[in-house]
Amino acid sequence: MKTALFLPLILLFSVSALAQQRPPAISSPDVHTDNRVTFRYFSRQAQKVTLNGEFLSSPLPLTKDTSGIWSITVGPITPDIYPYSFQVDGVDVADPNNTYIFANERFKRSIVDIPGNTPLVHSLQNVPHGKIHYQYYKSATLGTTRTLLVYTPPGFNPNGKTKYPVLYLIHGGSDTEETWTKVGRANFIADNLIAEKKAVPMIIVMPYGNVRPSPMPDFTKDMTQDIIPFIEANYPVFKDSNHRAVAGFSVGGGQTLNIGFTNTDKFGYICSYAPYTATEEFTKNFTDWKPNADLINKQVKLFTISVGTEDFLYESVKQNIAMFKEKKIKVEPLIVPGGHTWMNCKLFLAKSLQQVFK
Repeated sequence: MKTALFLPLILLFSVSALAQQRPPAISSPDVHTDNRVTFRYFSRQAQKVTLNGEFLSSPLPLTKDTSGIWSITVGPITPDIYPYSFQVDGVDVADPNNTYIFANERFKRSIVDIPGNTPLVHSLQNVPHGKIHYQYYKSATLGTTRTLLVYTPPGFNPNGKTKYPVLYLIHGGSDTEETWTKVGRANFIADNLIAEKKAVPMIIVMPYGNVRPSPMPDFTKDMTQDIIPFIEANYPVFKDSNHRAVAGFSVGGGQTLNIGFTNTDKFGYICSYAPYTATEEFTKNFTDWKPNADLINKQVKLFTISVGTEDFLYESVKQNIAMFKEKKIKVEPLIVPGGHTWMNCKLFLAKSLQQVFK
């Protein structure tokens, strides 16, 4: 009898203990109709929680209620996609209540999408959509099997007679092969521009640009000797330079310059976004560089360098633009407001997609 009486009490205390340990169900972030956003974080033990975001000029403190829920409402915020994170007692963490995570190997950040009332170029719109394919390829250069993403446009038929041009699109430092789709929305940008007939249907290849522990310059070899042959063996694509482009952001922007200008016979379009060029490879390729400008300007149909005026690389990018102009290489600069952000990256890509293969 005693056992029968004590068992319900034990269960009651166990359920009560679990309820006290289990965090409350909270929603974060909540985007309001006026473009204000509420962020929430749960911790009974934390002493200080702040919000960091690329929509803020400086971190802001959250306020804690009696249940341990910290919250803050900010804005209105200009519609776009923004990375953000919490700092909890000095430690940066992603939002545990948000499954939309920034694809990055170093930064722990989440993403908030503020759509606004007018569809943006990266928005999911009611247009025909392409597909994202996760592929494995054998890299003889690196002696391993690696991953890449391939965007195929609406109506793509792998067995059809239509051939497509290819854009090789490289992510930034510490990003991954998924960052261009999960943060940069490259697939939606392409879908929307193709639907508006502002861009031609194309295949976009997004490789993983970090080849460590191999030397980073080996990525150039991987691109030309492994990635391009894999794509051309498995997809119906044109195989000439007039139908091949390379573009990239930050470290990927520097890789774009290295890959493009050591292979101007292979790439008719070179688009570099806020390139990071303080690397041994760039120094080796462009110190005392004596290019055949006339030949390069014939081979390369379009060469652009894009950067924001608040970008921490702005001055070095301006110097690189000046260097190419001094070497008589035709370059089209695109300078816009803003910093070293994926908000600008989406703008740069949208511009490039409307220029290449025309």
